[in-house]
Amino acid sequence: MRNRVKEFRANREWSQQHLADELGVSRQTIISIERGRFDPSLPLAFRLASLFSSTIEDLFIPDDYSPGAPGTSQAPVAPPA
Repeated sequence: MRNRVKEFRANREWSQQHLADELGVSRQTIISIERGRFDPSLPLAFRLASLFSSTIEDLFIPDDYSPGAPGTSQAPVAPPA
């Protein structure tokens, strides 16, 4: 599964450590998620989405994702208000 965590984090100008602290996980966990080496648990995915004021669907893209397919979206990342 691909993800946009790094994109969302960078848009907010947050370090990996800052994001890790916000989520209560290690910096290594954030690195592993961003590199696609680790798929987060559902509770962690929900916390990430909530923290970024986004949805799980916008953060995580299944390997079989097809743009424009019903039930898929890839909304642009908006800077925090």
